[in-house]
Amino acid sequence: MIDRATTFVSTEWLAERLGDPSIAIVDASWYLPNSNRDAAAEFGASHIPGAVYFDLDKVADTSSGLPHMLPSAEQFGATVGDLGISETQTIVIYDGAGLFPAPRVWWTFRVMGAKDVRILEGGFPKWTAEGRPVEAGATSPAPKVFHARLDAAQVRSIADMRRLVADRSVTIVDARPGERFRGEQAEPRAGLRSGHMPGSRNVPSGSLVSNGALKSGPEIAAAFAAAGVDPARPIVTSCGSGVTAAILALALGTIGAETVALYDGSWAEWGGAEEAPVVTGPAEQ
Repeated sequence: MIDRATTFVSTEWLAERLGDPSIAIVDASWYLPNSNRDAAAEFGASHIPGAVYFDLDKVADTSSGLPHMLPSAEQFGATVGDLGISETQTIVIYDGAGLFPAPRVWWTFRVMGAKDVRILEGGFPKWTAEGRPVEAGATSPAPKVFHARLDAAQVRSIADMRRLVADRSVTIVDARPGERFRGEQAEPRAGLRSGHMPGSRNVPSGSLVSNGALKSGPEIAAAFAAAGVDPARPIVTSCGSGVTAAILALALGTIGAETVALYDGSWAEWGGAEEAPVVTGPAEQ
């Protein structure tokens, strides 16, 4: 269960606490390759005062051959420690789209042992629309020690997914747009098959977000119910590359789901594995 009241913070809340050393502000902006946006350059041009930039593609296992896979706990701890972040701080995540990669970074910090991780509701678009302060340029935070420990119970591998697809012991929920889930639209990453994992359900992540914020509890519950997803059952979320699957995990937690894991490799891995079964068309009835 995720308490919205303590998971999300308002722009007013954060503005009142700028400069508080117990709070770490993290810009998690990341964009799809076809968006023609450079998240690092945008951070350099304008960001919330005191924020550091978390590069989703670099704070990752870059040896895996897959996009932004979780790094080892040791690598994560060293990298975010160099960003001036400790697991004992209140960590506030935001992004330049409002609510797109921020849940993935929120999930990553939690999986790695951070005790208090929040998301800025409305993200950077809301912050700037309200005329709140920004700064430019690189940041040079004093390093801290981040004691990272991976909570493996929240992560699923392709080996796990082969077993779970076969035994149907969990509900797999795919966050990709319906056209990609059904195999009607080619995947944006070259070399991947189109379709979905047998038995999986489809709740596009965009259907859960409005104006850069998570929709209401009743709206979220209705979206999952319409897709045949029971939050009381164990669930694994998936997407194109493990980013928007975290939006589903976050949303499910806010409506009471207790057992939710994320398939880190997602379709970037499954769709490229020849032996992994793929089906097309609507979800099974």
